[in-house]
Amino acid sequence: MSKEIGIMVCGHGSRDDEAVAEFAAVAAGLRERLPQYPVESGFLEFARPVIRDGLEKLRDGGVRRILAVPGMLFAAGHAKNDIPSVLNTWAAQYPEIEVQYGRELGIDVKMMRAAGDRVAEALAAAGEAVPRHETLLAVVGRGASDPDANANAAKVTRMLWEGMGFGWAETCYSGVTFPLVEPGLEHAVRLGFRRIVVFPYFLFTGRLVKRIYEHTDIVAARHRDVEFVKAPYLNDHPLVLETFAERVTEILEGANLMNCQLCKYREQVLGFEAEVGLPQQSHHHHVEGIGTDSGHAHGHDHHHHDHDHDHGQGHDHGHAHGHHHPYPHADHPLGPATLDKLKAGKGGE
Repeated sequence: MSKEIGIMVCGHGSRDDEAVAEFAAVAAGLRERLPQYPVESGFLEFARPVIRDGLEKLRDGGVRRILAVPGMLFAAGHAKNDIPSVLNTWAAQYPEIEVQYGRELGIDVKMMRAAGDRVAEALAAAGEAVPRHETLLAVVGRGASDPDANANAAKVTRMLWEGMGFGWAETCYSGVTFPLVEPGLEHAVRLGFRRIVVFPYFLFTGRLVKRIYEHTDIVAARHRDVEFVKAPYLNDHPLVLETFAERVTEILEGANLMNCQLCKYREQVLGFEAEVGLPQQSHHHHVEGIGTDSGHAHGHDHHHHDHDHDHGQGHDHGHAHGHHHPYPHADHPLGPATLDKLKAGKGGE
């Protein structure tokens, strides 16, 4: 094993213990694929170890060059700003150690094949009573205040739609942007297809994925003449693990390209012109390493600020903390405002 070079997998973090376990499984899978390097992992918020813990472990093991990769599908605020901020802050304390940052998983042939496999699994389980041309595919992205990341989710939708021959496809999001899952599926129902496959384009489970399935059930209960099929999320699909390994190799080979062409922090993207040049900083310090739900009897709800990003605020985190520019479409009727109404109807969450 080469001790001079180490790999750091940087995750977002979740209060859901299942999500944390699934992330650990991905890190373990990367160790199997790159046995010549020590591999550590850490999170921006909630779960432990936090990112700096993993960095310290690599340093203590003698590593002098750290290849850090974001454990994220697309490059939005977390991959573009929060993780680099944590890495740069840590690296400034240890100038003798080189920290190089890789790119997100992104739109990749292997990722598309993994996504296609998950959708195909759901179709196989549902049976072939409904042909694909009478089936609508609804891909659910995470949702971000970064239009570049949201556009990538729409591209995934089109590639699966065209590649698998569905009759139609729609894209919706779990939070922050629009349309959210419930209004998105209500719109899809009106298109008249006999079957709707709901596919969360997520790496891991967590509150958001569970809520996607919950909202699918809510819409399905209103429209019993339409068959709803819930596809599994990506998880540790072998092709996902291979893509992670490729991102590490890209750093070593000098072919590491983060997508900055349509980054709202560096270019004047339509509707987000005011955010060019905002400082690069992490806004996760207040929830870094505080633990998962199983370690908190009170659930750490924060009420106004749901940290698994299923809140109604129009940006990556509630603006109560003041670190991010307000999302310009926070009050869109098919976006976070819809979720606020749903929570109000339930008496809050």
